Amino acid sequence: MVDQFVGSWKLTDSQGFDEYMQSLGVGFATRKAGAMAKPNVIISVNGDEILLKTESSLKTTEVTFKLGQEFDEQTADNRKTKTIITCDSGVLNQVQKWDGKETTIQREIKNGHLVVTCSMGDVKCVRTYEKMKA
Repeated sequence: MVDQFVGSWKLTDSQGFDEYMQSLGVGFATRKAGAMAKPNVIISVNGDEILLKTESSLKTTEVTFKLGQEFDEQTADNRKTKTIITCDSGVLNQVQKWDGKETTIQREIKNGHLVVTCSMGDVKCVRTYEKMKA
């Protein structure tokens, strides 16, 4: 179900990330540092648990989750969210809720790339990752 996502991915393109972070309420200095970071994403599966790790020179975060089960997440920008991740038609859908707000992060494989679309209201950000050689 999520096998196509497994592996290490490096960021190759990012569109609208600053606007997205701003819509989340991220401060100016953190946004500027975040915009310069070129994170790697590592996705692995152990039984029914999925590990999603994001590494950059700025910060490393990781979450372990089971599809369809809500969990507490502390995001890279220090939001404490109630998060649920599902897999529908080959798309990993992540919904984060906090303080009456909600954002969605969709991950899908397109032409061999991991395409991550982040949405907050009308603001959309698209980040593209290339699979790193093992």
